[in-house]
Amino acid sequence: MAIRTPSDAAEFVQRSATWHMGDIAHVSQQLQADDQGLSTDEAVRRQAEFGPNRLPQRSTHSPWQIVSRQFSSPLIYVLIVASIVSMSIGDYKDAGFIAAVLAVNALIGSYQEWRAEKSRQALQRLLHVRALVTRDGMTQEIDAEEVVPGDIIWLESGNRVPADLRLINTQGVEVDESLLTGESLAVRKECEWSGEPSAPLADRLNLAYAASIVIRGRAKGIVVATGVSTLIGQLAIDVLSSEGGKPPLIERMERFSKSIAVAVVGAVVVVSMLGIFIHKQTLSEMFLFGVALAVSAIPEGLPAALTVALAVATTRMARRGVIVRRLAAVEGLGSCTMIASDKTGTLTCNELTVRSIWLDGESQIDVVGVGFAPMGNLLLNDQPVSADTSPSLANLVRGAILCNEAALYQHKGKWEWRGDPTDIALLSLGIKAGLSRESLIHHSPEIEAIPFEPEQQFAATCHRINGQPTLFVKGAPERVLGMCDGPCGTFHFDRLLAVAESMAAQGYRVLGLADGTGEVNHASDGAPLPPNGLTFRGFVGMIDPLRPGVIDAVNRCHSAGIRVCMVTGDHPVTALAIARELGLADNPGQVVNGADLAKFNEEELLAAIRRGRVFARVGPRQKLELVNAARADGHFVAVTGDGVNDAPALKAANVGMAMGRSGTDVAREAADLIISDDNFSTLVNGVEEGRIAYDNIRKVIYLLVSAGTAEVLLIGVAFAAGTLLPLPFLPVQLLWLNLVTNGIQGVALAFEPGDENVLKRKPRPPREPIFDQLMFERTIVAAIVMAVVGVLTFSWMIYSNWTTVEARNGLLLLMVLFENIHIGNCRSETESALLRSPLRSPLLLAGAIGALLIHVAGMHIPFLQELLQTTPVSWKTWSALLGLSLTVFVALELHKWTWKLRYNQSGKDSQE
Repeated sequence: MAIRTPSDAAEFVQRSATWHMGDIAHVSQQLQADDQGLSTDEAVRRQAEFGPNRLPQRSTHSPWQIVSRQFSSPLIYVLIVASIVSMSIGDYKDAGFIAAVLAVNALIGSYQEWRAEKSRQALQRLLHVRALVTRDGMTQEIDAEEVVPGDIIWLESGNRVPADLRLINTQGVEVDESLLTGESLAVRKECEWSGEPSAPLADRLNLAYAASIVIRGRAKGIVVATGVSTLIGQLAIDVLSSEGGKPPLIERMERFSKSIAVAVVGAVVVVSMLGIFIHKQTLSEMFLFGVALAVSAIPEGLPAALTVALAVATTRMARRGVIVRRLAAVEGLGSCTMIASDKTGTLTCNELTVRSIWLDGESQIDVVGVGFAPMGNLLLNDQPVSADTSPSLANLVRGAILCNEAALYQHKGKWEWRGDPTDIALLSLGIKAGLSRESLIHHSPEIEAIPFEPEQQFAATCHRINGQPTLFVKGAPERVLGMCDGPCGTFHFDRLLAVAESMAAQGYRVLGLADGTGEVNHASDGAPLPPNGLTFRGFVGMIDPLRPGVIDAVNRCHSAGIRVCMVTGDHPVTALAIARELGLADNPGQVVNGADLAKFNEEELLAAIRRGRVFARVGPRQKLELVNAARADGHFVAVTGDGVNDAPALKAANVGMAMGRSGTDVAREAADLIISDDNFSTLVNGVEEGRIAYDNIRKVIYLLVSAGTAEVLLIGVAFAAGTLLPLPFLPVQLLWLNLVTNGIQGVALAFEPGDENVLKRKPRPPREPIFDQLMFERTIVAAIVMAVVGVLTFSWMIYSNWTTVEARNGLLLLMVLFENIHIGNCRSETESALLRSPLRSPLLLAGAIGALLIHVAGMHIPFLQELLQTTPVSWKTWSALLGLSLTVFVALELHKWTWKLRYNQSGKDSQE
């Protein structure tokens, strides 16, 4: 295809997914390229047509735009109006308090958005490399941004691939594509391979993708896609264009804010009308009173208390290994109903480990320990075994150590390594068995080696032992067995091959080992020939093992009602084996292949989400589609990941969690939370803290709304009584009550410790409002009790010849006492306040005492007495009002008891 016009360029981009098909001659013809490379003039023309080889850049938002977006919430709108009106009537203290809350929230939100802008910069850095290219028949190094489709690129070990390439020539090339595919092992590339259009990304062996890293070997390739057309370019578009899923708290608070704004405005209008038509108050007087009532009823302390609750949870999470980037994600993790977890590095260690040995296909030895560090031992029939006690084991391990190119050593008390993961795992096995490479090499110097090549499926080394040349071979089981005349015992090829296949079915990567006397033979062209006449020593089965504690963490998720799914680029057999060990899946029917996902329509995708527990051979775009499908199915989705391939899904999820150690910059910048130790168990600790944060937010909302509702009801009932009762409060007294009691206690309640059974509850339904049936009933009971007792007390005082000023002073003190008692009811939704020691939450106790002391000061300090029209009261009055305030405690205790009887919860949350 000639690439001449913009329309041709668009067609070129559309066809970029099929470059793994056809022979290289056809690809070169389409790209109008040859071994001499492009001319400089043609390269300049193509760059003008396709653009520089860099990722798309999103237009940045101005600081003003970022700040202004922080105020787009119904509750914020109401608070802004309340603050403006408060200032207009001279109430600068309350107006200042509201303004300060809004400013703090805006600063926090603006900072988080500014941090999110860095995701684009992290993506851009991945392509800012140099490339070795052939131009005008000469090989030269250029900036990767200058690479264009049709360029001939040369790669060697350590290079980062500058663009998507169709490989022309490969020499033992292995490429690390984990940041794109999630595949834990390096991929062996084969330029002769070709496949169908539906071949999974990880199986396209004749392609090398931009941003992947060459681990070993050399290669030559032709550029088939640059910039936005590359695989990583498409991921960049997904990341930068995605708005991301909203954390559950944000969704619930938006719905709650709209509801409370409507309710408060409606209540204030009704009360104001009663005041005008029944009490004959003037319109201006009721306007001032209505504003005071609205400010009192609206929980303006809620944003501050919410921020404090999330900040407290953030600190607690940090102590447990979870770093929070977005405050709202704290509670989101606690509300998630589904966790889509990456396998490599999260559920597993991302360090190959030998777990099983079959000596001669007869005796099975279990290998204890995980990871490259050689901590553990070997067990035969549950008894320790080593190279000293088992000659057969010594022969196998000796070959594994000598036929090896890696290094594993201790440095300053820590184990360090370099080389191929398979070789490192074998060296770790050797140390566990009691043999060291240094000692063996000293007594058995290497003469010659046959390096591993994918085509030959084995590697071999020749060593001089006691003056005799000896060959050691490792490789694919069937290849090694074909070189053997027999093991130490009777040789049964088919039976041994069946053992290897059985190990592979369990998810192991299986290697055969053999040795024999003799030298490396060579063909007439000097190439080494495969050995023969060897003695088979056994198989080793290695796997990327589970992280310690991850099985218990998965079980805790199941107990918490959270569905855990594994999403990986690994082979379905390997993924199912890991899932069985984890308890995630037990049959192939629960495994969904990426190749099948590509064919599913919307309904079939939803069905796959509902039945699947393991999603294998999944590409980056498919992982994003899975997250969107799960959200569409009603789940609040948390996603874990560490690579560039995970970034779109991390951003689209309700909560994205990146790995702190192994994660890429892109993944971390796209995520809401960072798991500092890459451990799934730490994630579950975060779920626990998130649920505690949500519980505390509900407690704060309940306290503020029930108190505000009580005040509105009390005033409404007093107004409805007509001329029988005067106004129960002055506007300034309402504002004082709101600022002193609710403001202090609401923040203190955010520090309440969590319940022990927090992870034994089911997740709350995704569409359940934050103000649910339990909270509604509890609010109505508390508000009615406080309002009725308050009105009756106020009426008694008026008809007992108290002056209006004295009656208001007594009622104000009663409401302060009510809220100090009521805060004890708010500490648990279902558990009796009598079972919770006040000392368990010292900050809350101090907040309640502090609020009471501030009001006592308001009753005794002259300028506050004049402002609030308060006076000291006798101890007899104190005692009577304290006794009356206990009625709300009794009423709420009765409601908790009846709630348990109605829903048979036995102390559990109603949503369980």
